Amino acid sequence: MMEFHDLGAQYRALQKEIDAAIADVIAKGHFILGEQVADLEDKLAAFAGRKHCISCANGTDALTLVLMAWGIGAGDAVFTSDFTYFASAGSASVLGAAAIPVDINPRTFNISPDALEEAILRVQREGKLRPRVIIAVDLFGLPADYPQIEAIAQKHGLLVLEDAAQGFGGSIGERRACSFGRAATTSFFPPKPLGCYGDGGAVFTDSKEEDLLLRSLRAQGRSPEDKYDNRLIGMNSRLDTLQAAILLPKLEAFTRYELDALNRVAEAYTRELTGVLVTPYVPEGHRCSWAQYSIQLKDSQEREELRKHLKEQGIPTMVYYPRGIHQQAAYACIGFEDRLFPHTLDVTQKVLSLPMHPYLTEDEIRKVVQGIKAFFMK
Repeated sequence: MMEFHDLGAQYRALQKEIDAAIADVIAKGHFILGEQVADLEDKLAAFAGRKHCISCANGTDALTLVLMAWGIGAGDAVFTSDFTYFASAGSASVLGAAAIPVDINPRTFNISPDALEEAILRVQREGKLRPRVIIAVDLFGLPADYPQIEAIAQKHGLLVLEDAAQGFGGSIGERRACSFGRAATTSFFPPKPLGCYGDGGAVFTDSKEEDLLLRSLRAQGRSPEDKYDNRLIGMNSRLDTLQAAILLPKLEAFTRYELDALNRVAEAYTRELTGVLVTPYVPEGHRCSWAQYSIQLKDSQEREELRKHLKEQGIPTMVYYPRGIHQQAAYACIGFEDRLFPHTLDVTQKVLSLPMHPYLTEDEIRKVVQGIKAFFMK
């Protein structure tokens, strides 16, 4: 059966390098913050065009660590997309801050700059919270509209945090994902564009002071001089050496050919499906890393009928995301009004993601395309 994300195919392509990397870590016995972690951080920073990269246990911790470093807490408002994974908002809430969901641009699925400014002004008028941070999400691999977002942030005195959990490898012009905002984060969850064999994440910054602070916070707030002198309240969030060792050959493959392969798959889908349904939109000057290839159907009924049809053909699909952040039980009690999120509410009923990975064969692409076309011909 066809795989949605074929991690097995990737492992078979990189088995020699990955097995050797794992064996080297086991032989040396440095399982926490071994030399591979520092090597990976250096390579990630260079790829993203940042001065510093601080690895950690997962993408959610990466977001939380940055907010901790910035002193975000009770009384602060953190603005993020309404159409994304829960962690983008939850990382603010766990620190006592108020997560403020914002509607999206229905073409890119990313946070709408117009809706963002409206939300900031609304919070300012209410006067109950301090607008502090914008967490812009690079959804499905496409960088958000950072030129407009950063202009809005500067106008209102907010910090920008790029959530590139799905965006690693994407770019706007010459700038790659993880280079935008005051700081950026990513995730190495297995099916991400760059994924490990478990959980992992990283923070990117150009500030030496933030680099040192984040390294302290990821290790319980320890002093750099004395591991038993904890000067801050932090968390235990370190990337295992084994995961770093696995990511090193994966990063090389990603930069050498996987990112190009993902874009070839996306181009084939778009070429064959344009005019059949709504295909993903990539603005001029942007490059997507295709964490997901997400089409839009007429409504939820048509989506479910297509899913059933493709499943019968052995073609897997996924729905990201069936509800907005404001609709989830953790935030429903706050009473965010649906009228503030018309595009999120619409997209949650229409979006459907197709199989997408760099090892998808031409025969598999053809099977997906033919399955979709046959459905609409019926």
